[in-house]
Amino acid sequence: MKCDLVLSLAYACSAELYRPQTLNPTIMKTNKLAIWSKQIILLSALLCFGSLGSTKAQTSGVKNVVIVHGALADGSGWMGVYNALTKKGFNVTVVQNPCTSLKEDVEATNFAIDKQDGPVVLVGHSWGGTVITQAGVNPKVASLVYVNAFQPDLGESTVTWATSLPPKPENGLLPPDEKGNVYYDKAKFHAGFCADVSKEVADFMFASQGFIPGAAFGTQVTEVAWKSKPTFGISSTEDKSINPEITMNMYKRSKSLITQIKGSHVVYMSHPEEVSGVIMAAAMKGGK
Repeated sequence: MKCDLVLSLAYACSAELYRPQTLNPTIMKTNKLAIWSKQIILLSALLCFGSLGSTKAQTSGVKNVVIVHGALADGSGWMGVYNALTKKGFNVTVVQNPCTSLKEDVEATNFAIDKQDGPVVLVGHSWGGTVITQAGVNPKVASLVYVNAFQPDLGESTVTWATSLPPKPENGLLPPDEKGNVYYDKAKFHAGFCADVSKEVADFMFASQGFIPGAAFGTQVTEVAWKSKPTFGISSTEDKSINPEITMNMYKRSKSLITQIKGSHVVYMSHPEEVSGVIMAAAMKGGK
């Protein structure tokens, strides 16, 4: 019962919408106290999950998690989240979506969802958010988690939101090359894509980055899962690849339960426990 109460408070903390910073010192102090209070409650929720033991995921809430990576980085970066969740008894599948088109990425995601033995928490990062918006209508999907991710509505595309506000100066996404493919500028990769990992890790990530046809970003979604399923959104305050104001605007519109984390675009690598905590909250919500 105590853990249920803490989890309910965690949902409420996540659901509190972002308020723009103000120069009023009194309000700034109040905001800082509120942020610390929310972090303490979310940490308490994580401790509750730990105290419940690794079998809890199998008896309460959703036990299957399917993760869809974004463009330019594959699923291997999710190892920290994978380890955190599997230790709690979750069954985690990381989709190696091809990043060739929205249609083919949705097909790869549905292949993974259909292989699960029950309800699923579907997680998407960056471009993967557009993918789970469409794939999430699969009846096995119980809840959604967007991690610095695009969240388009009917008739919208990734480009619709990517261009809704000016990019950060550190953003290194290059325009399509002569073959129409998009990838990241080497000179800006570390600062713009993954500033909170080491240079050695960033160098490897750049060396192993894929590419994506620019046309994929312009493809409109025809189905929208977040309108009918519990939805959580993580927005990194230091994201330089997607302006955090953009993700916050999308999450507010969809009434997602929002968690803000001080981190880069790849917050799942630098803060795997916090990201896992949101996924676990989504599992509990999806199981009700």
